[in-house]
Amino acid sequence: MLIIAGSFRLDPKTRDAAFAAAREMMAETLKEKGCHAYRFTQDVGDPNVMHLFERWESETDLHAHFTVPHMAKFQKALGELKPQVIEIQRYDISKVGPVR
Repeated sequence: MLIIAGSFRLDPKTRDAAFAAAREMMAETLKEKGCHAYRFTQDVGDPNVMHLFERWESETDLHAHFTVPHMAKFQKALGELKPQVIEIQRYDISKVGPVR
């Protein structure tokens, strides 16, 4: 299991366009093989920060995700909107269970 988590700082003038592109990306990505979760969310403390959370079954599924047409479309949109990537990290998960 793989987790991808990160954040983007958005220009307030392009924030709505960034979230519109993210909504479309989420809808398409959730249909992909091996995708268990794919979400963009707005930070409750700073509306100009967008968080990304992904959960993938395998490395193969994640790499396939990078080649789909909606990824190219989303990357083009982000390139035009020029968000600042704060951080995007990959986590390889070997065990999952309840917090308590």
